[in-house]
Amino acid sequence: MAEIHEIKDLEERVLLIGVSEQDGDDAEDSLVELADLVKTAGAVVVGTLIQKREKIHPGTYVGTGKVTEIAELLEETGATGIVCDDELSPAQLKNLEQLLDTKIMDRTLIILDIFAARASTNEGKIQVELAQLKYRLSRLTGLGRSMSRLGGGIGTRGPGEKKLEMDRRLINDRIAQLRRELAEVVKHRDITRAKREKQNVPVVAIVGYTNAGKSTLLNHMTDAAVLEEDKLFATLDPTTRVLELTNRQEVLLTDTVGFIRKLPHHLIEAFKSTLEEAKYADIIFHVVDASNPQRDKQMHIVYETLDNLGVKDKKIVTLFNKQDLRTDDEPMQDFRADKVLAISAAKNDGLEDVKAILEEMLREDKIYIERVIPYNNAGIIQLIRKQGELISEEYVAEGIAIKAYVPMEVYGKLD
Repeated sequence: MAEIHEIKDLEERVLLIGVSEQDGDDAEDSLVELADLVKTAGAVVVGTLIQKREKIHPGTYVGTGKVTEIAELLEETGATGIVCDDELSPAQLKNLEQLLDTKIMDRTLIILDIFAARASTNEGKIQVELAQLKYRLSRLTGLGRSMSRLGGGIGTRGPGEKKLEMDRRLINDRIAQLRRELAEVVKHRDITRAKREKQNVPVVAIVGYTNAGKSTLLNHMTDAAVLEEDKLFATLDPTTRVLELTNRQEVLLTDTVGFIRKLPHHLIEAFKSTLEEAKYADIIFHVVDASNPQRDKQMHIVYETLDNLGVKDKKIVTLFNKQDLRTDDEPMQDFRADKVLAISAAKNDGLEDVKAILEEMLREDKIYIERVIPYNNAGIIQLIRKQGELISEEYVAEGIAIKAYVPMEVYGKLD
C-alpha cells in the first residue's frame, strides 16, 4: 500500500516593524496588537523591531540603517517577510522590496486578509473585495515583483489571488461593478431601516473595540448563535436580533464590526453602510474589554471612529465587559456615557441589569398614561405592547383600564 503523505501549507514567518515618532506614544502597544492580527491571519511572529524617529521615512518607512538591521534579522530568523505597522506608500513598498528581497506587507493588508477570511454574507464579501481592490489599485505602480506573488498577504485569501495580474482598467471596471452591487445592498438596507422606523421599534447598536465581547453579549441576550472566538475580528458581518424585555417590549439589537487602531480608510469607506447602523440607532451599547490594560486607549479609538462616521447625540451605555478576567481594581469610568455598567457577558453576570437600564432609558422618551380604552378600540393595546410599555390592564364596564408608557406616535392615536 502506498504511503500517504500529509501536505501542509507553508508557514509564514514574519518580522514586525514599527516606528515610534515621539516618547510616550503607543508604538509598542500597537505592535503587540499587530502581532495578534498576524496570528489571526495565520502567520508566526519571529521578531520585532521599533525605530525611534522624528517622522516615518518617506522612502523606506524606517531609516536606511534599520533596513540593514532588518536584512540581518531576516537571515538570522529565517523570516519569509516583514509586516510594517503603518500603511505603506507605493514607493516605500517598492524600495523595501528591492532592498530586502522579501515579502513586504503592512497593517492594512493583514486586516484585509482577515476580513477576506471572515466575510460570509454577500454584502461582507462585496465590501471586502472593494476594499482590497482599492488598496491594490493605489499601489499598482509600486508593487513591483510582489504583484506576481500569489495572494500578496498572509496566505491566499479572497479576491487577491485572482486580481493581482489585472491592469488598472480592469480593476477600475471591477470596482465600478462592486459599487453598483453594494448600492443595491445599501438600498435594501435603507428599505429595511425605513420599515423599522415606521414600526417604531427601538434599535440598539452594539459597538466596541474588536474582541471586546460584542458577539458574546448579543448571543447571551438574544440566543443569536453568532460565532464567539477569542480572536480579533472573529465576526465580521452585522447581525440583528429581537430582544424582548421583561415588560414584553421588543427591541432590535444590532452587532457591528469591531474597531481597531489605524483602521484602514479603505475599510471605513467600504463598510460605511454597515458601520452607520450606529448612526441610526436609538441607543448605543459601547462594549469595553475591562480586562485589557489598554481599555482607555481602545475607548478613545471607538469614539474617534464614531465621530468620523458622524455618530452624535446618541444615548450611550458603556458596558465594561469581562469583569471575571480583570486583574486590577481601577475604577471604570466613561465620561461620554449616559450609563455605565460592569458585566461579564460570557458568565451572564449583569445582563438583567443591562435590560433594566435599557427599559429605563426607553421610558425616558415616553409619556405615562392612565386611560380606559373602549372595547371597540382594543387593538391599540397590542400597539402599546409592541412600541411602548404596558404596566397594567384591567377589564371594566367602560373598557380596558390601562397604565402604560407610550411613545408620542402612539399617544396621538389614543384620542
